[in-house]
Amino acid sequence: MSDTRSDADEAQAAETTAADAAEAGAAGEQAAAGDAPESLETALAAAEAERDELRKQLMYALAETENVRKRAERDRRDAEAYGGTRLARDLLSVHDNLERAVAAIDDTLRSQAAAVLEGVDLTQKELLAAFAKHRIEKLTPEPGERFDPNLHQAMFEAPAPGAEPGTVIQVMQSGFTIAGRLLRPALVGVARAEPAAAQG
Repeated sequence: MSDTRSDADEAQAAETTAADAAEAGAAGEQAAAGDAPESLETALAAAEAERDELRKQLMYALAETENVRKRAERDRRDAEAYGGTRLARDLLSVHDNLERAVAAIDDTLRSQAAAVLEGVDLTQKELLAAFAKHRIEKLTPEPGERFDPNLHQAMFEAPAPGAEPGTVIQVMQSGFTIAGRLLRPALVGVARAEPAAAQG
């Protein structure tokens, strides 16, 4: 009987140990299950933050790439349009000298050197045609035209009866533009208000 009791005690002790182990396991699982959502949420939040940061960096990189592309295209267009600016400036003096040569010839010499004068005139026209082909345009303001500091350079200011103050009264040298950009301003004289008109 003592063997039976001992077996029963052992069985009961084993059940108690198994029950305790089961409770401990369940408590451990609950603790682990309770910790798991927090660690998963933390990991998910970290992954989302990293994704957002990478997305932001990608957007910046794409925007910078687009800006570089636009800048390169603008530089290419500018080089195409204005690349010959230095050469054009140097050729302007050739134009000026041809113009002065034609203007300096008096009537007597004109009749004697008509062929030479015609050659100089044709050379000047050919130079202007070459300028036009490269979008270089002559800028010669008319007397009475409003003075524009973006296109003209005032060499003097003088009272001019009948002329509106602030208008061109004389052109000393033509200006030029290249592709719409000023290459050289026109050198002009500008009308000033007459003293009597200024006081009245």
